[in-house]
Amino acid sequence: MKIVTLCGLSRGAGGIFYAVSSLCKEMKCDNGIDLQVFGRNDPYVESDRAVWGGVETSRFNAYGPLQNAPKLRCMLGAAAPDLTHMHGIWLDDQRATLQWQTKTGHPVVISPHGMLDPWALKNSAWKKKLVGALFANESLRRANCIHALCRSEIESIRAYGLTNPIALIPNGVELPALTSAPSPPTSGVKRKLLFLGRIHPKKGLEELLHAWAQTQCLKSKASSEWELLIAGWDDGNHLAGLKKLASQLDLSWSDDTPSSVLCPPSSDICFVGPQFGSEKENLLRSVDAFVLPSFSEGLPMSVLEAWSYGLPVVMTDFCNLPEGFVADAAIRVEPNRNSIAQGVGKLAARSDAELKAMGAQGRKLIEEKFTWPRISGEMKQVYEWCLTGEAPPDCMEFY
Repeated sequence: MKIVTLCGLSRGAGGIFYAVSSLCKEMKCDNGIDLQVFGRNDPYVESDRAVWGGVETSRFNAYGPLQNAPKLRCMLGAAAPDLTHMHGIWLDDQRATLQWQTKTGHPVVISPHGMLDPWALKNSAWKKKLVGALFANESLRRANCIHALCRSEIESIRAYGLTNPIALIPNGVELPALTSAPSPPTSGVKRKLLFLGRIHPKKGLEELLHAWAQTQCLKSKASSEWELLIAGWDDGNHLAGLKKLASQLDLSWSDDTPSSVLCPPSSDICFVGPQFGSEKENLLRSVDAFVLPSFSEGLPMSVLEAWSYGLPVVMTDFCNLPEGFVADAAIRVEPNRNSIAQGVGKLAARSDAELKAMGAQGRKLIEEKFTWPRISGEMKQVYEWCLTGEAPPDCMEFY
């Protein structure tokens, strides 16, 4: 089975990069799969090559607003895959894959990664309508299978008018070894609440800062015993606006270095910058809880990673992980300042034992549902169904 996967080759693709690289590494272990990955060139591709762990990757240059990639057509022809799996939509990759499918009749699987969700469609809506009319809608309609990460994404795919077979397969994470639980903070040392992800408006960071200011005004337990760490790469130059907002809200803030995650005692918020590899691991091991007040997600790798490290989570329904609320591994908030402030207050009110129990429930969820060997096995079954038309796997749903 010869598979070509199309996706971002570096951290520039955000969480999709980590999800797809982990899936491909797991699938590479299957001797029945010959796997290649094609992706656009960017400044981080070379430095992030090691993340792929020996999976064969090839890059192409892309130009213009749709990232036109003439070389990709040649690469697909030379590889002659039995099946193409595309991660993400709205760019020229999708048009190239459609052209390859039209020419050869070979099956295509598309993973939108939340890009058909209502909030995502409203963002640059006119551009997406134009691209949809040019090629994206036909590409989606002709896909042999669309891969959804969660039940909410299936509903979005159907609401877009697509009747394709859908495979419901979540993202996963690698399970880190857990060290002993950290001791309660000593006098004068605050607990740490972490946001880790793209610095982008859809993540609800402005609302989070307003909520944090609200806890300061109320002199709540969150303001007296917790500090907020914001980590991630600046997608679209939004970081400067967040720092300006923090100052306007009378929140003291500091920039920190990757080697340290302790805010100066006078700071309410620390912006700790992008965190990758061992730096990210050390950060996740050093904090006490995680927050993602997002307006729109596919299935956020950041929450899964937080649970894998045994962290309690504050998140919205738009993270599409309802099992976290059922298991009491997460506190539900809406993406507005009042709700986030209330959720953070509930977190801060919990005892050390209760926080530890929340984190343990999150870790259990990961162990049961979100490990890569299980997910890789389901994806292989989807590929086999696309190629043979035999009995569909249990993860498949039909219109």
